[in-house]
Amino acid sequence: MAIDVPALWTYSDPALSEQRVQQALAGASADDAFVLRTQIARTWGLRGDFERARTILAPLEAELAQRSSEAKVRYALELGRTHVSPVHPPETRTHEQRERARILYMQAFETAKAAQLDFLAIDALHMMVMVDDDPADQLAWNIKALAYLEQSTQAEARKWEGSLRNNVGHANRLLGNHDEALRQFRLSLAAHEREGRPANVRIAHWMIARTLRDLKRFDEAIAI
Repeated sequence: MAIDVPALWTYSDPALSEQRVQQALAGASADDAFVLRTQIARTWGLRGDFERARTILAPLEAELAQRSSEAKVRYALELGRTHVSPVHPPETRTHEQRERARILYMQAFETAKAAQLDFLAIDALHMMVMVDDDPADQLAWNIKALAYLEQSTQAEARKWEGSLRNNVGHANRLLGNHDEALRQFRLSLAAHEREGRPANVRIAHWMIARTLRDLKRFDEAIAI
């Protein structure tokens, strides 16, 4: 890709992100433009307007055969996110919607895996916790994503570590495995510190403190 897609994003501000993506469209190649349009759709999904997101994605389907593996992966990911994502209220995640999302996320994963696009392969795996949201299933998917990260030599893929370890910790906490949850949250903290992400570092400290409270280690929790 000639365009650094993550650099265009401020996930807490989808409207600003859309402005950047729209600006990046000027002079973009056909493949880059395709990818950028998938990201415009994502900005609307993050704003809860899934119909608008699907409307933006719909005409892209006719181009898929001509597009790169990365473009195909991003299309499948963003279409999947219009069916099941963290933005969807739980009551809207019907069986039908989950199965549509499952097909798309697994399609994205297989295409990314074959093309050695590790960052996107991990993205697809980490979305599956929204499809299978029982804590035991979430743990299984997160462990699979973490294992994929650990075998990757790609720097972009390694950026997932803090988030994935937080997710593994959260699933363990829901299952009552507080010691393992604490270990994962501390590893998440270390990863976020290495990446220089102050907001994520603060969240990691909070997750550690909450788990210490679960373990009745109140003085340590209060200190944090």
